[in-house]
Amino acid sequence: MGVLPAVNLNKSLENDWKINLKIESRQLLKEGVFSENSETNYEYILTDIALVAAKKVGLNNALAGGYLLRFRNDQFFHRAIQQFTLTRRYAGLRLAQRFSADQTFAKDEATTFRLRYRLGVEIPLNGQSVDPQEFYLKINNEYLGSLEDEETDLEIRFVPLLGYEFTDNNKLEAGLDYRLDSFIGDDSRQRFWGIVSWYVSF
Repeated sequence: MGVLPAVNLNKSLENDWKINLKIESRQLLKEGVFSENSETNYEYILTDIALVAAKKVGLNNALAGGYLLRFRNDQFFHRAIQQFTLTRRYAGLRLAQRFSADQTFAKDEATTFRLRYRLGVEIPLNGQSVDPQEFYLKINNEYLGSLEDEETDLEIRFVPLLGYEFTDNNKLEAGLDYRLDSFIGDDSRQRFWGIVSWYVSF
């Protein structure tokens, strides 16, 4: 169990382009086995810095590509990102699907290839849309398949969040990131991360 504080900076550009800079840190607070004693011990895990550029294609879709730099255990990891997003608005909610792929490289490490699918829904808690000074609920469900050095894995993520929009360009989200992986074999692992994300648009 740990925390994932993050800052997202978004900038809209001409010709339906948008860039996003995300800085996220991962910090462990407790680990152990369910039904057994857990060890409480703070540990800094990693920091991610990601820059993604997206181009709107069609009315509600976007193509994006980017780069992530990860610092972990005194080592740098490099990740290329490609993604396609479809967004639909309905009465009282917004539905988003994201298809993405990424490749992670590091010195003396095997390259990791991942395919991801995320389904997310955003529900305003006041009225039909999210407006300034209002709360909203966001729920994401993601499936992530990975391949590294001929070893495969599937991870499932469930992320319920409560958000508050201060202004049209400033909002805060907090909630839980639950991850289940390695469940195909006998060594399944469950992880719980507390999320606090701040979004600012320019």
